[in-house]
Amino acid sequence: MSTISEKLSIKEKIGYSLGDLAANLVFQTLMTYLAYFYTDIYGLKTSHASVIMLTVGLIAAFGFNPIIGALADRTVSKWGKFRPWILWTAVPLGVVALLAFSTPNFDYKGKVIYAVVTYTLLLLLYAANNLPYSALSGVITGNMSDRNSLSSYRFVGVMFAQFFVQVFMLPIIETAGGGDKAVGIEIVMTWLAIIGTVMLLITFVTTKERIVPKPEQKSSVKEDLGDLFKNKPWVIILAVTAMVFVTLAMKGGAYVYYFENYVDKTALTSFIQPILGFLSSIGVNFFGENPVSAGFGLFNAGGIIFMIIGITISKSFADKYGKRDVFRVALFISTLFILFFYLFPSTSVELIFASQILHGFFYGLTIPLLWAMIADVADYSEWKNNRRATAIIFSAMMVGLKGGLSIGSALLTYILGLYGYVSKEASIVGQEIVQPESAIHGTKMLVSIYPAIPFLICIGLLFFYEINKTLEIKIESDLKERRLQ
Repeated sequence: MSTISEKLSIKEKIGYSLGDLAANLVFQTLMTYLAYFYTDIYGLKTSHASVIMLTVGLIAAFGFNPIIGALADRTVSKWGKFRPWILWTAVPLGVVALLAFSTPNFDYKGKVIYAVVTYTLLLLLYAANNLPYSALSGVITGNMSDRNSLSSYRFVGVMFAQFFVQVFMLPIIETAGGGDKAVGIEIVMTWLAIIGTVMLLITFVTTKERIVPKPEQKSSVKEDLGDLFKNKPWVIILAVTAMVFVTLAMKGGAYVYYFENYVDKTALTSFIQPILGFLSSIGVNFFGENPVSAGFGLFNAGGIIFMIIGITISKSFADKYGKRDVFRVALFISTLFILFFYLFPSTSVELIFASQILHGFFYGLTIPLLWAMIADVADYSEWKNNRRATAIIFSAMMVGLKGGLSIGSALLTYILGLYGYVSKEASIVGQEIVQPESAIHGTKMLVSIYPAIPFLICIGLLFFYEINKTLEIKIESDLKERRLQ
């Protein structure tokens, strides 16, 4: 295993982070709006939306990701193993993301088929782009401190994408479409496709692969998979990744329903008016006139701003105490603030916003650590087996991510259906949709009790994860010595 002992420049860290910013313009839109788009804009039944998101998502997780991982690990080009995939998929990913959020005038059966085809293509291209991109972090540097720093840069980029999608996107969709959300979301997705494509190309140009497997290292997919299943930390991190994204998809997609149906509009308007007035006085007028979309944006803004603060200080805690211990404690505290949502009446807007802010801060501490821990698992595999298979390890983690996202999104629409939620398709044309009390209670459960359960499972799993601070140092030292030899 050879490597260049070159410290990462700020330019390269920023260039790398733009790749995740671009990918998350797609990913955060899927997580925040896909269920809402299917049920309230596109007009699918909750049961059909649930089946599409679960079936296509699991096919992508267990089919696309392992194939892409095996192909990427065996890619040979003048640009390396992983960078060329970013180049090849940049434009197609943007085009298909736009198509997936378009609303062609088909009959209901045609709509279902169109949703299946476009969502399948989107997840295939997302895997072909984001999996090699993630694996690139495992070969861009062998220095664990530098890797922690790179991960922090990367997830600041993620948070900027999340900030735009969750804070400004709904008001911009309403404004751009003149009140027609179907038109508005197509306009917004067109611009996101263009911007995201440019960012991915910048990532390709500014990064370099430094950890290169020895020419004599050859292994079959069967051997690589065998290494995985003997790698206990990998098994645990796979389960943790899946559970984390079940929660993120469930609560992230439920917030828009929560604000549309549960939060008291009079109390919300009273709370946000002074904030909007101040923002208007300094020239920030992106929230529109609708108090629900404005409140939804400000709610997400508070959480994301404090999430970014958590991300930026995460490295210092991880360097001192180790990734595992910081991740476990911070995730537990953040879960408490999710559970508090169950206790809040619809008029307690101040407490709703405060709990979101505190949840955002503590969850932010965990965000860069998960992906840095996945890179550590790749190092652990190499340390134990003297073979490196970075992409297949990351592809296995993407199985957890996509599986968790698919299960969480499907559970969201499925649970809404169980609580009697009335979708656009099921409503009477021309009449305002009135949700039953059971559906309103369901939206409350979907931002509190249900999403807390997977996080608590993660915390329990991490008690069995053996890569603590001491072992991190030993693995880094041993691998460095081997590579020098």
